[in-house]
Amino acid sequence: MKTLTISVLMSCLLLAGCGDSDVQEVRTWMKQVDAQTKVQVPPLAEPKTFIPYAYARKDELDPFNPNKLLAELAKQAAQGGANGLKPDTARRKELLETYPLDTIKMVGTIEKKGVIYAVLQVDRAVHQVVVGQHLGQNYGRITSIDESTVNLKEIVQDATGDWVERMSKLELQESKENTK
Repeated sequence: MKTLTISVLMSCLLLAGCGDSDVQEVRTWMKQVDAQTKVQVPPLAEPKTFIPYAYARKDELDPFNPNKLLAELAKQAAQGGANGLKPDTARRKELLETYPLDTIKMVGTIEKKGVIYAVLQVDRAVHQVVVGQHLGQNYGRITSIDESTVNLKEIVQDATGDWVERMSKLELQESKENTK
């Protein structure tokens, strides 16, 4: 019990030594710095006066009118966009233009009288095509045919609505059947 009393007294003495003597010095210094520091905020400049424009006459075109933008977009679309490129929508569509390009498979090539034909399969039907024919739903036109690919140029609209050319190709599909 005597050791317990001594250890409690020693703990109390140690804790008494941890007083706030240094804290008082810091508080005094903070009060002194706070009293000496002067905050200076420059005054705000006077706001500029805004004079709104009044559209008094009805025959003047409001620049914020959405119809003005629609009219300009329709005018550009009629001209074929900014680059003048647009598909020929007046021509009669060919049979293979009714199918999406990803549903058409190239299954081979045939050469007749010096002309190379690509053999394409759609569903279960087989079609022969030559350079210059149209293919796919994006106004695609076949530009070249070789033993393993059919290259075509499509005309598609970009994000701004302009018509642009895009190169695509169909590659020869390998047969899944086992030959014995």
